[in-house]
Amino acid sequence: MDVRRAAERYPGGDPAAGIESRHAFSFGPHYDPDNLRFGAMIACNEERLAPGAGFDEHPHSHTEIVTWVIEGELTHRDSTGHETRVGPGDVQRLSSAGGVRHVERNDSDAPLTFVQTWLAPLSPGGDPAYEIVRGIADSTPYAVPEAGAMLHVRRLGAGERTAVPDGAFLYLHVVRGAVRVDEVELGAGDAARITAAKGLAAVGVSPAELLLWEMAG
Repeated sequence: MDVRRAAERYPGGDPAAGIESRHAFSFGPHYDPDNLRFGAMIACNEERLAPGAGFDEHPHSHTEIVTWVIEGELTHRDSTGHETRVGPGDVQRLSSAGGVRHVERNDSDAPLTFVQTWLAPLSPGGDPAYEIVRGIADSTPYAVPEAGAMLHVRRLGAGERTAVPDGAFLYLHVVRGAVRVDEVELGAGDAARITAAKGLAAVGVSPAELLLWEMAG
């Protein structure tokens, strides 16, 4: 288990424009050849957008982009004609495939915080696709078959226990609260990269919300 603390993330964004980013993997000017990928995951970014701030239209290709809103509301627009507002508890996925452009903004009067994960597809190319699932439940994993990955959302009370999925690659991100995994305590923004996970459990130290990415490779 490789633990990465929130304070160790690479800073990014444009604070003067109301954009603060924290990158878990090598990203932009923060090039780290030893931190390029874990399983299918190539990025896990925590983004904070002030009211009225956002990312102007920009391109993506050959990436599965999954977004989880922590607080606030995200406005999404893309070149395939989708315009959506995404709130806490919703899972949004943009398959950029052969190429797509999108805009991400905070059009509300309240701060916006979200976690965005980028996954490498098993096969490049194809047509872009978009999907949003409203109010995903703890017991309903979200599959990203294009990347051989599965997202599990878990919400725990203090002292509650949940099984960590077995898998070749398991990425655990603490959205809020604190948990203990294999005697290691993780707080908000911390992550654990676990290879060959088997028989592990997460226990809530306080009320907590977790994102668990199960990946084949």
